[in-house]
Amino acid sequence: MATNKSAAGKKSGMNIDSALVRELAELLNETGLTEIEVEDHDRKIRVSRGGGVAPAYSAAPAPLAPPPAAPAQAPAAEAPAAESSGDNHADALKSPMVGTAYLAPEPGAANFVKVGDKVSEGDTVMIVEAMKVMNPIAADRSGTVKAILVDNGQPVEFDQPLIVIG
Repeated sequence: MATNKSAAGKKSGMNIDSALVRELAELLNETGLTEIEVEDHDRKIRVSRGGGVAPAYSAAPAPLAPPPAAPAQAPAAEAPAAESSGDNHADALKSPMVGTAYLAPEPGAANFVKVGDKVSEGDTVMIVEAMKVMNPIAADRSGTVKAILVDNGQPVEFDQPLIVIG
């Protein structure tokens, strides 16, 4: 009898709660996530989308591949910045994560800092977005912004120099 209940329980677990699936799909849209999974007791539901957000996410992954190739293809474009502040890269504020660098708090707003600005330790100098989370990057010391080594919207790697503060 326990075996029958177990089998019946499994069959009843196969019933799809379409209201829950719709609610999870709405949550995906609201949060910008590509997939969500919930589990309670013997039931597990995973909702994911493949094509609905592809343009938003393809912007981040596609540029991540070119950076290794970009220095090889366009050394002239990046070499002047690297050469002019090459000695300062060791002291540069570096990215704590892989993501996308944003120099302003939102599109159309003024940049947090520009070359020549004075900053205090702890001041936000840019944002690195990782997995749809905006992470403020704070100055690690007080001083003057000598160089900004990334462009707005540029993908960045872990430990990549971002800004030189002297």
